[in-house]
Amino acid sequence: MVPALSRQRRTIVTPKNFAEDSMTTSQKMFRAAGIIMAANLLSRVLGLFRDSIMSGVVGFGLETDAYNTAFTLPDFLFWILAGGMISAALIPVLSDYMDDSQREERWRIVNSVINIAVGALIVVSVAAVFLTPYFIKLMVPFSGNVPYDYLLAKRDLATNLTRLLLIQPIFMALSGIAMGVLNTKKIFWPSALGSLLYNAFIIVVAAVLAPKIGVWAFVFGVILGAIANFAVQVPHLRKVGFRYKLIADWRHPAVRRIGIMSLPILLLQVLNQFMVFTYTNMANALGDGPATAIHLSHRIHFMVVGVFAVAFVIASFPTMAEHAAHREKTKFIETFSQAVRMVIFISIPASAGIIMLRIPLVSTLYEHGAFNAAATEAVAIPLFFFAIGITFQGLIMIVPRAFYALKDSWRPVLIGAFAMIVSVGLMLLFNRTFPEDYKTGGLALAMSLGAILQTVVLFAILRRKIGPLDGRNILNSTVKTTLASVVMVVGLFLWGCLTKLVLPSTGELTGVMKKLVSVTDLLSGVCVGFLIFILIAKAFRMEEFHLIMDVVRRRKTGDN
Repeated sequence: MVPALSRQRRTIVTPKNFAEDSMTTSQKMFRAAGIIMAANLLSRVLGLFRDSIMSGVVGFGLETDAYNTAFTLPDFLFWILAGGMISAALIPVLSDYMDDSQREERWRIVNSVINIAVGALIVVSVAAVFLTPYFIKLMVPFSGNVPYDYLLAKRDLATNLTRLLLIQPIFMALSGIAMGVLNTKKIFWPSALGSLLYNAFIIVVAAVLAPKIGVWAFVFGVILGAIANFAVQVPHLRKVGFRYKLIADWRHPAVRRIGIMSLPILLLQVLNQFMVFTYTNMANALGDGPATAIHLSHRIHFMVVGVFAVAFVIASFPTMAEHAAHREKTKFIETFSQAVRMVIFISIPASAGIIMLRIPLVSTLYEHGAFNAAATEAVAIPLFFFAIGITFQGLIMIVPRAFYALKDSWRPVLIGAFAMIVSVGLMLLFNRTFPEDYKTGGLALAMSLGAILQTVVLFAILRRKIGPLDGRNILNSTVKTTLASVVMVVGLFLWGCLTKLVLPSTGELTGVMKKLVSVTDLLSGVCVGFLIFILIAKAFRMEEFHLIMDVVRRRKTGDN
């Protein structure tokens, strides 16, 4: 089978002007990624602040377990009916309709996608309201570790929270479609602002209402935040020419192609949610708190993935889709390689840093009010094992997009399905074999190992599909980044020994003094680790370091 990018436009390109054109594309991608990264970082910080408010006001137990369980069904419905289509099919297909002469047809496609996806979500969500109690019984199973009355209370609360949260995926679908349309125009900041508003609304509503109505305040904040996330993008949709029409042209070739490309993604999301169901079920069966420990540790781990990997996915995916549409193989591989190398350059040291600083990190973020030192230890256990897979979790966001840009959605889905089945099998194994206090770590390790397997196989299949993937540069970057991270870990270990001699033990402290010591321990460790890594990266003359510095310098000088 001939790779989709094997036939390129025949143009005469000299090494000089090709490098200039390539650099221009790279700089645009890095600038876009920088904007998205900054917004995502602020959004994730707000998200951690939101979780910190919850841990202080609500605590670590029934209400937080029920709240985290309540998101399972709404998230499942969003991903199988809209999320997969938005993440995999919308941008590559719309990239074929970017000429001004195709304006009316492009908006007909977008309107059809909106009406079909949102209409399906509304119908299914209404049905889900009645089926929620049965679903929650599966998520919160009977267990000898939990008193029966407590189990019923958790089920009732999770059921009622889920029913209200079923409003959220409708507006998240609208936000995602709006983001996809704007991203094809290389407009990224409205959706980034929307994610900020999402968490900001949750925090404001929770700060006002949580002392009075508890966990319900966070649910109301989620719904208002989802509405704000979509609303802030509407003016920009109108600026690029979009006008809403009640059209559902499912016979249009592009709409049908989006649907066909979405089918394997739907299958993958079903399996992904099955994995979520599995570890949520297992965590709830372990007693009071493990489900929250998994949830909070996954949030911290995903902060790195969500801030950095997602930024390069969003910034590079439209460009890869554009190169694929124009059959520009060299530029396609270059864009892919740069995105992969930047994720590796950022995520490996971040992973190592989280492993080394996990206790002060969790303590700083969550340990106050009803959240005590024992809860910090409980969250730090799965966080260690999640951190092992951070780099691979980032890469499995980028590599499948290369397939999607080539309008090949089946292969990454089949590989992802295989990896998820392996992860679920490992969860069952580790849940039986890990010591009682480390069973949450076993669940996290199973997910990390699944991500590693998925990444390796994806790279192998993609290389077979389109040929060399700039592997020498990717390997060179990986080796240098790993060496720099190892030196950083040694430095952090020595710094930790020093701080233990200077700072008092947090076990002997309470209140403000304990928080101050944790913050000092965390921030000093972050600064030392960052400085060591950057100095080593500079000494290695790493291209990724210089690309970042080039973008920073251009921003400071206002050079566009």
